[in-house]
Amino acid sequence: MRLKDKIAIVTGAGSGFGEGIAKRFAEEGAKVAVVDLRGDAAERVAKAIGHGAIAITADVGSAEDVARVVRVTVEKLGTPHILVNNAGVAHRNRPIMEVDEAEFDRMFRVNVKSIFHFVREVAPVMRDAGGGAIINIGSTAGMRPRPGLTWYNASKGAVNLASKSLALELAPWKIRVNAICPVIGETGLLETFMGVPDTPENRARFIATIPLGRMSRPEDIASATLYLASDEAAFITGVELPVDGGRTV
Repeated sequence: MRLKDKIAIVTGAGSGFGEGIAKRFAEEGAKVAVVDLRGDAAERVAKAIGHGAIAITADVGSAEDVARVVRVTVEKLGTPHILVNNAGVAHRNRPIMEVDEAEFDRMFRVNVKSIFHFVREVAPVMRDAGGGAIINIGSTAGMRPRPGLTWYNASKGAVNLASKSLALELAPWKIRVNAICPVIGETGLLETFMGVPDTPENRARFIATIPLGRMSRPEDIASATLYLASDEAAFITGVELPVDGGRTV
């Protein structure tokens, strides 16, 4: 098993990409802290995983909540070797002038500030334990943006660039930092990203921009994240890895 005896924190793990990552990590031998704002969703995923998984309800934009996540993980599972900053939100695809300040603030709080909080709490713990791996779920939106999602694109651009800068700063602590950049995916946020009803016709418009002919799926993101979290990627840091079927080529 590729993550045997490893301990991981996965945020936004109550559904979508995060759920897929948490379950795949557990299958590969990791103990997983399933973190989500929705406590019932976190409990469902942790229960499905079974032994070695715990559910933690937390607002990732809150410094107090993030400190509690790390503290509880250490107390119940042990020192985390892996952190996956997956929690994220978006505004509905629409013209830039229709996005209000509250939506803007919420996106940067969840998508970007959460990473600030988690790095401050987790990096020293990883350093003292000899190192670790941080994987941030960015987006192709931060590399090749689509119109109608400007402020979401900007938040994911920040995630992508912060990951590269963190890789440089944390390398002396033996902490690797990488970003996964999914293309639009088959998750609960699909209609938000499209800005139109989820119909076969509307899906086809977006799929037409992806050379491999489909949207991303949780298992795609889980597989890429597993690789970057594993010892197989021991010499890989500062990478923005598109998992996008060729969208950014």
